[in-house]
Amino acid sequence: MSDVVETPRENGRKVREGVVISDKMEQTIVVAIVEKVRHPRYGKTVQRTKKLYAHDAEQTAKVGDRVQVIETRPLSKLKHWRLESVLERAR
Repeated sequence: MSDVVETPRENGRKVREGVVISDKMEQTIVVAIVEKVRHPRYGKTVQRTKKLYAHDAEQTAKVGDRVQVIETRPLSKLKHWRLESVLERAR
């Protein structure tokens, strides 16, 4: 699991990096984004996980792959991201 990667882009779209945790839907993957933040009062580092639904038209991503997703227009009720690239395949 890696920290949240936010890359500034000229078009202002957010880019996130995470791990695919589900690919059971047609043309949709669920990506877990893990963010490490310091607790405001106690200072301990805690992990926060957010699930993003992303559009994968070619159905290339599989469970366990590290992927990069990019923000896009709403494609459905939950889907506002699309798969940009597969960074690392699952072993």
